[in-house]
Amino acid sequence: MSYWIDTHCHLDAPEFGLQAPEVRARARFGNVMHCVLPAVEAANFEAVRALAHAGGDSYALGIHPLYVAKALDADLGALDACLLRYRDDPRLVAVGEIGLDFFVPELCQSPLRARQTHFYLEQLRLARKYGLPVILHVRKSADQLLKGLRSVAGPSGARWQGIAHAFNGSEQQAQAFLGLGFKLGFGGALTYERAMQLRRLAANLPLNAIVMETDAPDMPPHWIYKTAAERAAGAPQGRNEPAELPRIGAELARLRGLSTEAIAAATTRNALDALPRLRALCPPETFNHAD
Repeated sequence: MSYWIDTHCHLDAPEFGLQAPEVRARARFGNVMHCVLPAVEAANFEAVRALAHAGGDSYALGIHPLYVAKALDADLGALDACLLRYRDDPRLVAVGEIGLDFFVPELCQSPLRARQTHFYLEQLRLARKYGLPVILHVRKSADQLLKGLRSVAGPSGARWQGIAHAFNGSEQQAQAFLGLGFKLGFGGALTYERAMQLRRLAANLPLNAIVMETDAPDMPPHWIYKTAAERAAGAPQGRNEPAELPRIGAELARLRGLSTEAIAAATTRNALDALPRLRALCPPETFNHAD
């Protein structure tokens, strides 16, 4: 039996709405036995926590770089307060989704570039304060993220735990994240034949470096994606779901020349290493399968 952990899924997104329990049930039927639900802004901290508890999943709390423009300085205080309030909640597994986004043009310019960096560094400090891993948003920003991690770790160079979500950097950057203690998140993007660099990384990185994710409802695999021409002709963009994870995992298995069962076992084990609180949440058969 192949069990999977979706290490990054936004079940609270409006695309799911009231269908979130049904979406989660479909994933469970496909042996996606656990989902990690990262927050993106202070306004959805309680929603992701409630969904995680309702579905037997886990959650992370953080302020996403795409939400920094409308975030208040007080939101960092709200995050601190929530991390303190829920520090003993076993379903709180990380600070996230946090990071830097230098793909969106307005976020690359003053004042939002500096504001992104401020929110990122302050949230790294909160992760250190509460002893939690971090889930990083990495988009055209790997080197700057690495700089921040080293800065907050300080002279001791203490390692981190967590996941560089939707990783799509160079092999050198991948090795740098791994050297700091991170795992790298791979999802639907690796299913596109044109994503040659990403597929090379997925095929050649050490197997203990990789965790699986969907980023649902976003980052659709190729069999869901609709082109601009198809959308213009009236076809709705396909909605990604955690139930797609086993098929994405099968593509990773094909790229690496391994069985799907081997990929499920390794990536489950890697998720438990990246987010240690998951070990107390996953059913016993997960350990029989992954260790």
